[in-house]
Amino acid sequence: MLLFSVLTAAVAPGISLLIYLYLKDRYDTEPIHMVIRLFLLGVLIVVPTMVIGRGMELWWGESHFVLAFIQSAGVEEFLKWFVLYHVIYNHTEFDEPYDGIVYAASISLGFATLENVLYAIFSPATFGTLLVRALLPVSGHALFGVIMGYYLGKARFAPASRARSYLLLSLIIPMALHGSYDWIMLTAKAHWIYVIIIPFMLLLWIWGLRMLQRANARSPFRLLVREDEVKL
Repeated sequence: MLLFSVLTAAVAPGISLLIYLYLKDRYDTEPIHMVIRLFLLGVLIVVPTMVIGRGMELWWGESHFVLAFIQSAGVEEFLKWFVLYHVIYNHTEFDEPYDGIVYAASISLGFATLENVLYAIFSPATFGTLLVRALLPVSGHALFGVIMGYYLGKARFAPASRARSYLLLSLIIPMALHGSYDWIMLTAKAHWIYVIIIPFMLLLWIWGLRMLQRANARSPFRLLVREDEVKL
């Protein structure tokens, strides 16, 4: 019973954040089966991430820079981006900018959820530590996904001359932010970690919420909704 409770606490943050982001789509919500598909792909990405990360650790050592920006942020965000680009970027269901956020958050939170479950099983996890993980790494993955998806959405509907720039930003910015998060957690002294990481996460949340609003504001379906309102 205790294990079930701990596993439930490990899974709940990722599912809750995904539901929140899904419901924030104001005009044309995505098919549930597509969201679940991307979530499960995020779960599967954990395995190659661990294998590649371990190989890099053996090859390049355990310097904080390698761990933060290459082994963790670099590998994880690249694999998420790679799957998103090849599975969903040209899909017919990707028909408004906000869709990029939903799908990128789905794959990110699938990854974060399995990562949290593994932590709960193999580490001495308590509800306190799982709460901290919900507020920090799990929500961090969600926000990195929001930012990746925001720029994927811009790329999907931008002129060809600008699409490549947005695609590049959709990869580089999440990598840089994820690496910075890990760098803080690895290098900051224990009594300074929360002093630094909490403002960092607050800024990410503010930025992420603004991206949700901007992506919704650019939806082509908002005009259809307004026409229906006028008719009523």
